[in-house]
Amino acid sequence: MPHPAQSLGIDAPLFESRLELPDRRRGKVRDIYRIPGSSGVPARVLMVASDRLSAFDVVLPTPIPRKGCLLSEMAAFWLRFIESKGLAGTHLLSTDVRDIPGIAFGATSTDRASLVGRVTIGRLCRVIPVECVVRGYLEGSGLKDYRETGSVCGISLPPGLRQCDRLPAPIFTPATKEEQGKHDENISFDRAAAVVGAELMDRLRQTSLAIYAAASAHALSRGIIIADTKFEFGIPIDDRGDDIGTEPIIIDEALTPDSSRFWPADSYEPGRPQASFDKQFVREHLESLVAKGTWNKMAPGPVLPPEIVEGTLARYREARDRLLS
Repeated sequence: MPHPAQSLGIDAPLFESRLELPDRRRGKVRDIYRIPGSSGVPARVLMVASDRLSAFDVVLPTPIPRKGCLLSEMAAFWLRFIESKGLAGTHLLSTDVRDIPGIAFGATSTDRASLVGRVTIGRLCRVIPVECVVRGYLEGSGLKDYRETGSVCGISLPPGLRQCDRLPAPIFTPATKEEQGKHDENISFDRAAAVVGAELMDRLRQTSLAIYAAASAHALSRGIIIADTKFEFGIPIDDRGDDIGTEPIIIDEALTPDSSRFWPADSYEPGRPQASFDKQFVREHLESLVAKGTWNKMAPGPVLPPEIVEGTLARYREARDRLLS
């Protein structure tokens, strides 16, 4: 039976890729492989953006067709933006499917054509095990923390802030980086520093805040508020796994609707939930199921109805169209 996406004139979604490459890992959205080094070319990492969608750290069973392509396009734009502004290095080397070696494709592998628009080839890195979250507005887990403690991740904020209020200044609020199926946990800067070192965390904080400031200005000029976002960093390594230098670089994705809250600036009004170009549309649907007692925010996730799939895809497309214009 054809997927409902095909009735809309959309290619069937890619829920999972399979390639004959080593060190395969499956993230919430991306399938990750290692491209072995050869003929003087160092080993690289290959990320394939699937059409999976996760919410509340649960991968949902319903894919959003072509979402992986939209994510890859936006992520590549932002990674190049970050590099062009001199804000940080990134792992990005190529987005060209032709740079995947032929050894990756066997009789039962995902074919090359299905990967067009979904591929990021990057430098091998040792992942720094802390997510670097920047918040410019009060929403989500930050709002919950504020209502309970008057602070977010140990950072005191003025009393009387409303939902979605703009913060006096953006704040850096790290989180643990958990395995799939486990919930990431907001932590204090001091706790993050105890994990990876105070000097490195201070550098990550400064870099994350600088990227957020530049990206927010660009997005606002396109009518989008970046309410919050998260970055992941790594240290480049060689084929043996030894560090190459000490400078952290951006890895994975950056500033996409999967890792950020995007709000339309023209309808922004604090004190209430905002319309969004991100996963909040799905989260609100799922919260309604939780309220009805039909889901408990644990795996397996519920099947998404067609109108939620279509609405999510439309929001991701509009974010892409605005930001990349």
